Amino acid sequence: MTTTIRPKDRDAVIQSLRAGVVPRAGQHLIQVGRVREIETLVSDIDRIADGGSGFRTVIGEYGAGKTFFLNLVRAVALEKKLVVANADLNPDRRLHASGGQARSLYAELMRNMATRTKPEGGALAGIVEKFIATAKAEAKAADVSTETVIRQKLEQLTELVNGYDFADVIAAYCRGVEDGNEQLKSDAVRWLRGEFSTRTDAKQALGVRTIVDDAAMYDQLKLMARFVRLAGFSGLLVSLDELVNLYKLANTQARNANYEQILRILNDSLQGTAVGLGFVLGGTPEFLLDTRRGLYSYPALQSRLAQNTFASAGLVDFSGPVVRLSSLTPEDFYVLLQKVRNVYAGGDPAKYLLPDNGIFSFMEHCSNRIGETYFRTPRTTITAFINLLAVLEQNTGTQWESLLGGIEVSADTGGTGDLALDDDDELATFKL
Repeated sequence: MTTTIRPKDRDAVIQSLRAGVVPRAGQHLIQVGRVREIETLVSDIDRIADGGSGFRTVIGEYGAGKTFFLNLVRAVALEKKLVVANADLNPDRRLHASGGQARSLYAELMRNMATRTKPEGGALAGIVEKFIATAKAEAKAADVSTETVIRQKLEQLTELVNGYDFADVIAAYCRGVEDGNEQLKSDAVRWLRGEFSTRTDAKQALGVRTIVDDAAMYDQLKLMARFVRLAGFSGLLVSLDELVNLYKLANTQARNANYEQILRILNDSLQGTAVGLGFVLGGTPEFLLDTRRGLYSYPALQSRLAQNTFASAGLVDFSGPVVRLSSLTPEDFYVLLQKVRNVYAGGDPAKYLLPDNGIFSFMEHCSNRIGETYFRTPRTTITAFINLLAVLEQNTGTQWESLLGGIEVSADTGGTGDLALDDDDELATFKL
């Protein structure tokens, strides 16, 4: 039985893949392989939902599917009633800084905060309003003021950094709701998002003496994780991609300061002191393994992230904090291309532009061009496949056999240089 794919979903997936980026929705339509890795992250999500903590570093080559994997984990977390905050690191967004870059990362995470009912982001105000609505119901039942109930519920947060001011800001939002004061509500959300740059502005607007600055970024995330649980969600999952930008930092002191922050997050997660908070970080093998500039350059992290020496010769261990994305096999990749073809046709087999043996011929063509890299780092290969389908769709009567000799497929090196071609791989081991 085939399922029709809506044009909106079909276009979102195809346009993203053709541009070489990961679709924000519809990942399930093209997901193949990596079952063990997904099961590992799902178990982390379950632990976070149970009040525990989690930390995983997802390692894979450029174009190997890290971002796709992180988005898939994000979708699973939303279905499990977690709040998900995601962001990409760049030179202006880091885990630790003194020039506002860490606050910028926090603000980006808050802007992208998503829930199951608001998966595109911008869910922070809705979370606060859900918490206040619950507090109002409890206050009415107990015949006390709403603010009294809010203070009681947030009392457990006062043991954390900025906990008192956090409670004051939520109370201020509640007053804004009751008085119809939109400015007060807006200022409260600005504070929660880390958008106040000076303490003076925050004191004038909300009467609080602290703001979310570079030093308090991680502590504020711990506060937010506790708060979303009080609001009725299962926990907070923070997804950070492009951590290779930390590896690229030229300043050794700045790089080590960011690695110290990662160490702090890792220690809190492993010791269970972060309640309902999980981190998933995406990076390249160089970011992890380079002993001069990578995580392994920091001895305390190297000892915690080292691979299990017994997990060799094809054996795996997914219980450690590092998840190394396994390469797709040729069989997985064959299924992946079948799924892309199905999405391109809107789920209608009658509209398939390429037969199964055409997919096999395309894979053989890619193998002759760039060797086994075509399925180990599939991004550019998928783009070339969609380009082939586009030409077949728009040029009626064109034979796919005549096109395969003219398609140029290059290895995806993530801008790190050319890859030597491997002319020996002829799909000799391919089987279904």
